[in-house]
Amino acid sequence: MALERRTFVGLLGAAMARWAAAARAEPAIPTVGVLMGLANDHEAQIRSEAFETGLRSQGWSIGTNLRLAYRFANGDETRMQALAAELVAMNCACILGQSTPVAAALQRATRTIPIVFVAVTDPIGSGFVASMAHPGGNITGFTIVQATIAGKYLSMLKELSPGISHAALMYNPVSVPFARSFYTPAFLSAAAKLGVQPVVTEVGSSADVEEAMRRLAAAPGGALVTVPDNFISLQRRLLIGLAANFGIPAIYPYRYFAEAGGLVSYGMDAVNSFARAADYVSRILRGAKPADLPVQEPTKFELVINMKAAAALGLTVPRILLAGADAVIQ
Repeated sequence: MALERRTFVGLLGAAMARWAAAARAEPAIPTVGVLMGLANDHEAQIRSEAFETGLRSQGWSIGTNLRLAYRFANGDETRMQALAAELVAMNCACILGQSTPVAAALQRATRTIPIVFVAVTDPIGSGFVASMAHPGGNITGFTIVQATIAGKYLSMLKELSPGISHAALMYNPVSVPFARSFYTPAFLSAAAKLGVQPVVTEVGSSADVEEAMRRLAAAPGGALVTVPDNFISLQRRLLIGLAANFGIPAIYPYRYFAEAGGLVSYGMDAVNSFARAADYVSRILRGAKPADLPVQEPTKFELVINMKAAAALGLTVPRILLAGADAVIQ
């Protein structure tokens, strides 16, 4: 009996050793962190779904051979830094960051974990990469728009509403730290050509937005230009409502502004950028280095016109704009 017991214990010990060795040999499932500057709302969920669909198309199975860790900063700079540190502490294999402030927070948190950004305005000016073709560090990704977009926005508004006499370029200098040097020159140049008085308006709170819109509406002929900005996105319902109440033609950077009642939106397909980012993340997980993956510009833009908003403003949308629209909301 004692011999049998010793034999059993020996066999059990050998089996446990084999199990432990197998566990050590089994590769760990990599974790990809996702840090968004947005709130965890419907728009963020659509982008998450596009990212996950892209990963699945590359052969990844969420929960089986890949884990995802989502974090949402809701436009809060302090929260971004805390969440960036949290993802770094998790030893993520790669981190996807949405927006310039998020990419900056991640860069401060790590210089070794690979980072793929989306919706970044000026990656060279922000110090994220050495060049578009050769990023050179642990960061690469996908830009959002070119600097000339602010001038194009004003030109489109003038075409929609020829009576515009003055226009505000509105952004939050914290969430778009290089807006003054990146967007403003093209906006001022377009304003001079179009005979429009330009106003550069920096906002940082809901109260700032309300006050800026009141000032813009104080004289007839006002118009509003917004640029890609997490803060503006989070304030979109307030901004769209104020524009409607004050009768101010406004142009926005993303489709969901027009879908929420805004007059017109023109900008990159933000969902598409998350699908494209999945390819870079997959390549990094399989051994590619961010330094060797060139920063890419948008490939797909959308023009969306809200005809109900146009009618409320008494505007007749030119046929050439309607013909070029990707979507017309009745």
